[in-house]
Amino acid sequence: MLRGIRNATSNWFGKIIMSLVMGVLIVSFGIWGIGDIFRGFGQSTLAKVGKTEISTEQFRQIYTDRLQQISRQIGRPLSPDQARAFGLDRQVLQQVIAETTLDEAARKLGLQQSNEQIMASITSDPAFKGAGGAFDPVRFAQLIRQANYTEQRYIAERRQIALRRQLAGSLSGELEPSQTALAALNQFQNELRTVEFVRLEAAQAGTIDAPTPEALASFFEAHKAQFRAPEYRKIAFVAITPDELAKWMTISDDDARKVYEERKDSFATPEKREVWQMVFRNAEDAASARARLTGGMSFDDLAKERGLKPSDVDLGLVAKSAIIDPKVADAAFALKTGEISEPIQGTFGTVLVKVGKIEPGSQASFESVAPTLKREIAQERAQKSVKELHDKLEDERAGGASVSEAAEKLKLPVVTIEAIDRSGRAPDGKPVATIPPGLDLVAQAFASDVGVDNETISYRGGYVSFDVLGVTPSRERTLDEVKDQVEARWRADQIAERLRAKATEMVERLGKGAKLADEAAAIGLKVETAEKFKRDATVANLPAGAVAAAFRTAKGLAGQSEGASATERVVFRVTDIVEPTLDPASEEAKNLKASIERAVADELLGQYVVRMENEIGVTINQPAVAQITGANN
Repeated sequence: MLRGIRNATSNWFGKIIMSLVMGVLIVSFGIWGIGDIFRGFGQSTLAKVGKTEISTEQFRQIYTDRLQQISRQIGRPLSPDQARAFGLDRQVLQQVIAETTLDEAARKLGLQQSNEQIMASITSDPAFKGAGGAFDPVRFAQLIRQANYTEQRYIAERRQIALRRQLAGSLSGELEPSQTALAALNQFQNELRTVEFVRLEAAQAGTIDAPTPEALASFFEAHKAQFRAPEYRKIAFVAITPDELAKWMTISDDDARKVYEERKDSFATPEKREVWQMVFRNAEDAASARARLTGGMSFDDLAKERGLKPSDVDLGLVAKSAIIDPKVADAAFALKTGEISEPIQGTFGTVLVKVGKIEPGSQASFESVAPTLKREIAQERAQKSVKELHDKLEDERAGGASVSEAAEKLKLPVVTIEAIDRSGRAPDGKPVATIPPGLDLVAQAFASDVGVDNETISYRGGYVSFDVLGVTPSRERTLDEVKDQVEARWRADQIAERLRAKATEMVERLGKGAKLADEAAAIGLKVETAEKFKRDATVANLPAGAVAAAFRTAKGLAGQSEGASATERVVFRVTDIVEPTLDPASEEAKNLKASIERAVADELLGQYVVRMENEIGVTINQPAVAQITGANN
């Protein structure tokens, strides 16, 4: 499936995908970050590691999460076919088994984490601290809920991660990278190079005469596969989604106003106040402090006297709901600007509160939110109709009707695509715009055939049903059909060949002592300079290939590389190399050392996981993996 995708990593999209796959799917993910837990014996088992079973549903959830994560990062949906082509299915499976292996190893070794240790790690986590720097239980609950965790599941997984860290720490021990390793990594990462260069473009290739009929025919025969017409398919589909159904619904002002009144509070902007609070051990200390404050002492001076930082007392400009302690919140929102409260017996001690600027709340009018409300109401009503319409459509299809016939009977709009190839393009080479964004229709259609009763596709809270109406097989085009394309490709090849030869001659002359400025002037080019760049840098006007080539070339010598396109060539000379120095006490040295330690630790951990897998035994239900990842289609 997906012609040519095995070579996809040679293009920019493939490289991005592979970098993302390798970035999120390393063995240490389950040690340094939150993974999933695998306990209990499910009815449907995907794999067994020692005595632990991994259920198909657990793996399905993890695999789907990874697929969506990468899709969000690249800004486009990654189809199951593409995911498998890039090895995502194997990477996720290996990760899940590795994490489970570590859990089994920890269990066999009897490693444990007490409840007190786990709670201490959670309450000290900066992510869960409030404005005052202390653990905020409300923030904790909100964050884990947003990540689809229950408190019990989060604590259980935190415990597992702690045990995995114990294992990793015992394997790596006190690693101490050698100075040679540090120097080598520093050299690789921080060496700087300066080059002077020229860019040879089509103009430097000279005049390219039109090819003779014989030359064009010969070129076409040698490259005929590049001009082959792809396979096309004719597809009809109908989308039953809330978005589509909502387009045809009319919502009255009365219905919208009724919802507005029910949800009026949600359209209000709450009042906000600048609030400072100070906690005391008892009411007597608070009363004494209040007397000093009302006598002229500033809140800031009192805070400094008590050794408090501004972040300990300043809550900022907040709404009432943002103040955790309800007694403090009530008091703060009962004061006037500049007033200081009486001592408040709050949840965490006796508190004094001061109020500064007050920003009044506001209420959005019905007229301003009516369009949004009507869309939301239409969406809600459409959502209720989706399943019913889908079932009716399926009943019609079960009775022998095509998707188009069933949709026509139910008065649903049908989209027909006369011809589309595997890349989603029409015969004119332009993308087919009638396919909704994010809908993996093309891959599904090319996995089907004419007359096949296809499964519906889940899409944006609804369903998409489709039929393949026709198949136009791939075929070889004649030269007359693609003559203009063949001539353009022939011309580009001629230009590239001439520029390569010219660049080779220039490099040879530069190697014999010629100056790049003289060579450039002779062909009407201007010498450009790129100064002090690293090997991973993006340099203006200097393609990535030339940057890489510069780091393979000694100082004073010249080289060449491909340009930004097939009809461009770059000739350069390395004019300076700055060897990096490394202060052992510097922050950079610490970071380099940490990266080497992490790499060695990961390598040791990987070897340990492989050994443990062999010892405790791993069995995999390959058909279940294929079903989840789509490999059995």
